[in-house]
Amino acid sequence: MKALSVTKADSRKKIRDFIFLPSLLHKHHPNWVPPIYADEWRYLNKKKNPAFSYCDTLILIAYNNNIPVGRIMGIINTRDNRLKNTTTARFSFFECIDDQKMAHMLFEAVENWACVKGMNNIIGPFGMYYHDPIGFMVEGFKEKPAVATWYNFEYIINLVEKEGYKADKGLVVYKIPVPGSMPPLYRRIIKKVMSNEKLRLVPFRNKKDIKPYIIPILELMNETYEDVYGFVPLDRQEMLELGSDYIKLIDPGLLKVVEYDGELAGFMVGMPNLNEGIIRSGGYLFPFGFLKILMAGRKSRQLDLLIGAIKKKYRGMGIDVMMGMSMFQTAQKRGYLFMDSHLEMESNYKVRAEMEKTGGSIYKRYMIYSKPLTR
Repeated sequence: MKALSVTKADSRKKIRDFIFLPSLLHKHHPNWVPPIYADEWRYLNKKKNPAFSYCDTLILIAYNNNIPVGRIMGIINTRDNRLKNTTTARFSFFECIDDQKMAHMLFEAVENWACVKGMNNIIGPFGMYYHDPIGFMVEGFKEKPAVATWYNFEYIINLVEKEGYKADKGLVVYKIPVPGSMPPLYRRIIKKVMSNEKLRLVPFRNKKDIKPYIIPILELMNETYEDVYGFVPLDRQEMLELGSDYIKLIDPGLLKVVEYDGELAGFMVGMPNLNEGIIRSGGYLFPFGFLKILMAGRKSRQLDLLIGAIKKKYRGMGIDVMMGMSMFQTAQKRGYLFMDSHLEMESNYKVRAEMEKTGGSIYKRYMIYSKPLTR
């Protein structure tokens, strides 16, 4: 008889099992990209991740005869619930063998924990931060994931839905070809935009030039994302830590910032797709993993768009076109063939329309699920 058990990941050994379980389950999964394991260790370390100061968490690992076979993390983001006057729990990191009983044991444990904490519903996958991976992949399994997105087995959706979870928020990812010439529509708009002498595209030559803009960019994200589903504003310490992490990754040529009369008006961030390098590194930066990742970035023909925002009072002025055309021009010069839009809410028709105007088509879909909780 098989001995199935679910236990708290409350030791270094169990946290290690939690972190490395996907590498066992996806061992023969050709499109799976491992995480950077140093980042996983830090994320789950309560002393190093400030989100634990306002998130109640339950980290669970499942075993079958002492072999790890499933995992899940329950999260109650008290900051988000307080700001939005909600009683919502989250689940994240769900991975499991194709076994409904095992999935049930994991979800039941998290749901019971959330009920005891007074929560009325649960959503997921959704991490402690908005910039964590969100949503299960539901279409596009033949494609590799972009940075900060999940890549799950198709059977995961069936396991989740059989536990009573319903589709809540859909997300789409566009594949946007890099044109050989500027689209006619953009040529007309950009001519008008560039005649506004108060608008300036900020040139960045190196990371030193970027540094003064990191905190203002994150402050603008806080301001413009306040109504975005699941977004929780970052505090000063989180901005400093996130900025310190991201400045190492940001390519000065792929950060587009526009100022209006000296004030930050908008930004857009992209980065080369690093999948092949991360796969070759096995998720380890050292001793030579970081070199493999850097080389993959230089050879990549895919540009991943990460995040962007425009200050509300400056919207409708063509700043999005200004940044978009600059990104296209950089992509052309560097030989990128297409861009990955990253996740866009299915209901964000305005942004989706812009993606489609530039020839983009949906090639991946993700879904956030929800379930009411009953005591």
